Order: sequence, then structure tokens, then C-alpha cells
Amino acid sequence: MKRSGILNRHLAGALAELGHGDTVLVCDAGMPIPAGPRVVDLAFRAGVPSFAEVLDGLLDELVVEGGTAADEVREANPEVARLLLESLPALEFVAHEEVKRRSAAARLVVRTGEARPYANVLLRCGVFF
Repeated sequence: MKRSGILNRHLAGALAELGHGDTVLVCDAGMPIPAGPRVVDLAFRAGVPSFAEVLDGLLDELVVEGGTAADEVREANPEVARLLLESLPALEFVAHEEVKRRSAAARLVVRTGEARPYANVLLRCGVFF
């Protein structure tokens, strides 16, 4: 068994397969899951694990070039908006419908137990060199 880092074997394996330019949708429990991408559902109950916890863990494991979030998050969920602005380089805000449209091209979807609106972000993977 791994001693540290991400312990969920499905998530650890999926992250290891990602390459430069791949996108990862980190989403709340209410986000529609697109057909196609690999899905790792971490939701245990409402709020567990939180969006912030999952994002923090993923950012420890991935090189991220930038992200895309719904413009609506700034008004509807300022705590998540602040977290995204503090955590991600080159954060782009687009309409929520556009986030849903772009999520269909994600390589991986990580579903959290978050139960607050617009706690979703598309992460764009970078390279470590």
C-alpha cells in the first residue's frame, strides 16, 4: 500500500496516464458527467470529500498549466472562486454551459462530494520540464 500521496488506486492510475495538454474535470456532485471520459467518483456523502480537498490533492500530484471555471462561480460561490484564483495559473472564466460543453473532451473526470454550486474546474495538464 502507498504510504503517501493519492491512495485511491483508480485515481492514481488515471493520473499516471495523463499527458501534456490533457484536461481533467474536477466537479461537484451535481455536475452532469459527460459520456466518454474516464470517471473516478470520490463522492461519499454530501460535502465529503470537499472540492477544496480534492483540488489540493490533485495539484500536489499534477503539473497544471491553467484552468477553466464557470463565470457564475464568482457570484454564486465566492469561496470556490477565491480558491481557484489563488491555486491556478492562467485561470479562464467562461459561461457554465461552455464548461459543460468542454468537459466532454476531458480525459478524466474526478467527482467530489461537494454540494455547493459551480464547484467545477477543468484543469489543463502541463509537463514537469
